Amino acid sequence: MDGRTRSWWGWGHVEDAVTGRERAELTGRTAQLLPDADLTAHPEPPVGSFGVRPSRVQPPPALAALASEDVRDRLAHSHGQAFRDVVRALLGRLPHVPDLVVRPTSEEHVVQVLEWCDAAKVAVVPFGGGSSVVGGVEPRVGDDYAGVVSLDLTAMNRVLEVDATSRAALIEAGALGPHLERRLRPHGLTLRFFPQSFEFSSLGGWLATRAGGHFATHLTHIDDLTESLRVVTPAGVVETRRLPASGAGPSPDRMFLGSEGSLGVITRAWVRLQDRPRWRSGASVSFSDHDAGVRAVRALSQSGLNPANCRLLDPVEAFLNAGSPTAVLLLGFESADHPVDAWLDRALELCRDHGGTLPEPPRHTDGADRTGDARTGAADTWRSAFLRMPYQRDALAAQGMIVETFETACTWDRFDALRAAVDAAARDAMRQVGATGVVTCRFTHVYPDGPAPYFGVYAAGRWGSTVEQWDEIKRAVSEALIAGGATITHHHAVGRDHRPWYDRQRPDLFAAALRAGKKVFDPSGILNPGAVVDPLP
Repeated sequence: MDGRTRSWWGWGHVEDAVTGRERAELTGRTAQLLPDADLTAHPEPPVGSFGVRPSRVQPPPALAALASEDVRDRLAHSHGQAFRDVVRALLGRLPHVPDLVVRPTSEEHVVQVLEWCDAAKVAVVPFGGGSSVVGGVEPRVGDDYAGVVSLDLTAMNRVLEVDATSRAALIEAGALGPHLERRLRPHGLTLRFFPQSFEFSSLGGWLATRAGGHFATHLTHIDDLTESLRVVTPAGVVETRRLPASGAGPSPDRMFLGSEGSLGVITRAWVRLQDRPRWRSGASVSFSDHDAGVRAVRALSQSGLNPANCRLLDPVEAFLNAGSPTAVLLLGFESADHPVDAWLDRALELCRDHGGTLPEPPRHTDGADRTGDARTGAADTWRSAFLRMPYQRDALAAQGMIVETFETACTWDRFDALRAAVDAAARDAMRQVGATGVVTCRFTHVYPDGPAPYFGVYAAGRWGSTVEQWDEIKRAVSEALIAGGATITHHHAVGRDHRPWYDRQRPDLFAAALRAGKKVFDPSGILNPGAVVDPLP
């Protein structure tokens, strides 16, 4: 809409890529951290060098105008946005390319696409903004299909109805985050759901992956904001009843939330909205002892204060992204109804009880629709780094660096042991693959019974082998997560990359029931094969 060009191989817009002074400074910081790293930059390959085969399937005449065989379009829909996706694209290794990209503009089109694909044994991979980091949109479906269609839903992006009385809206699944919020703003309402991928991810993608937003406590997952769903499956349409809550048996919404398009295609949803915040208060708290910061966050999570932001960065993460030599807690409160100064004051008391100090005074704002909320200098620096992280990841990946993250959740009593095990597993795996690097940890979300640790790996790899090096590191840390009683993913979904560990995490009888459910909704097994659940034979 603004004239910028989406990158076909990496994150975001081509015009926003890391260049010039930003790239020089990023390279300099990386060289300071890892002096032995070879940071030679490698360019993206030309689209024509991939040798993409012609489409194996052709749509029926009624759908022909919605289908694209353009090679660049197909390549852009052949992968997500994980580190391994970006590097494989830079190396010219994208073996799984959809035969067609189909962009429906109505639910009737979705029905027609599924009818055609079901009859022709063509796999369908639903696609929103394409920001998956777990192989969820990669058409890696096996050889049992006549072809693969990437079903891009972004043309279905309307806000169909706003119920201001109940504070809810009916929105089509293809609406990307900024578009959705622009349509709600005139009503004084917001979905208040801001994942890091916000600019390039869709409502349907959030629902299908049980995504987590930026806010650290209370309403953290899209599950919390879902009122009802409408889903198209090869067996028919499912529409759940719009209710604030219900105790009538197992929830049908929960059947499709997190199903990643393997049971059906979410076409629209009623979602819960909130008034736009007016009052904000925030502060950055330093902890010379990271463990003390962990204890402070646990106290905050169990206090009932429910801060909007409660993001603890370990010293390495804080240095890399906020310029701080100590652990930093980014703390914030907001409300549309009342000032929140007292909540912040009490939270800071808890932090001081655990040795926290304030390098800068707290900040407060009071004004409807204020874009500059109450952030301190460290919080401002972190926010800027947070938004630039994916672009910087791409730049470093093109320079032979291994730059990747993984997230989890565990109960508080297990965190110390889990952090130690993950750190040891990552470092041992780096040694085995010949990569030198560091492991960082931050909390993205916190609950009364446990945190959601988000680990980062920054390592000097060997150009041409960094995907394989990362895969070995990922296997090691994933084993540590499962062995430590944590989840293989807190908010990044399962896709194909997490399947081996998700299959071990979920109970066997539940897996059997899920496969049986897929047989009912998707008898021919055409929907996103390999993601979350395999079809019954």
